[in-house]
Amino acid sequence: MSAPPVLLAVPNVSEGRDRGIIDDVASAHARAGAQVLDLHTDPDHGRTVFTLAAPPHTMADALVAGAEAAIARIDLTTHTGLHPHVGAVDVVPVVFLDDDRRGAACAEALVVADRFGDELGLPVFLYGDLAGGRTRAELRRGGRQELARRLQRRELQPDFGPDALHPTAGATLVAARAPLIAFNIELAPPATLADARRIAADIREGGRSGLPGVRALAFALPARGGVAQVSFNVEDHRAVPLARLLHAVERRAPVAEAELVGLAPRAAFDGWPDRVPVRNRASVEDALRS
Repeated sequence: MSAPPVLLAVPNVSEGRDRGIIDDVASAHARAGAQVLDLHTDPDHGRTVFTLAAPPHTMADALVAGAEAAIARIDLTTHTGLHPHVGAVDVVPVVFLDDDRRGAACAEALVVADRFGDELGLPVFLYGDLAGGRTRAELRRGGRQELARRLQRRELQPDFGPDALHPTAGATLVAARAPLIAFNIELAPPATLADARRIAADIREGGRSGLPGVRALAFALPARGGVAQVSFNVEDHRAVPLARLLHAVERRAPVAEAELVGLAPRAAFDGWPDRVPVRNRASVEDALRS
């Protein structure tokens, strides 16, 4: 009898400063049986991204345990952070590394969504392939307050859980997907937030020079002295390797350095130049092997 497939999950929690809360959530994941491959926290964005590995069933247990710990400690009514969000446990993608694991990931994501709604009292919205291609951006538009209004007007209905936001933890977005790369590029002075916004608008899919499957936002980072950052999600690193993304930015502004959020397939960095440092650079393959 073959072993169950290993799945990844990348829950994003809306806390980037309180190490006690972050450690509580990580410990809850681990106690329930998941391996915590990576933990990336950002005080400016107000977000922590966990990368977990576990077989089916165990993964759902770990995600529920981590979410329960987060809900107990995070109050969105006092939250600060730049990153768009609608929940204390904001997004929970279950990730399949190859097509053979796609079915297991989809099933696990649906189990997680059902348990979040039933056991934790969170309204859960599916996105991506499980929701006909609906995006996170569509659900996050206008933030938590706008999502609450859309629920009240019955413009939206949760796929699982109650029909109103949790008073302190909001809602959670759940998906099953292939690996996505969250990647930040910081511009060198004297580039400004306005420059970063122009670059994001130009390079994101649908922009004047848009790259396929690329989402982009711009931020100024107080904890890093106000440096201008373009924050990307790359949905298919085979179509858009990170070196191509860097080239597109450098055609418009000088780059100081880059930052990987979570883990990435090793091939995503093919052709990356040594002259541009990357903070937190780590591969999925190396993390799983270790």
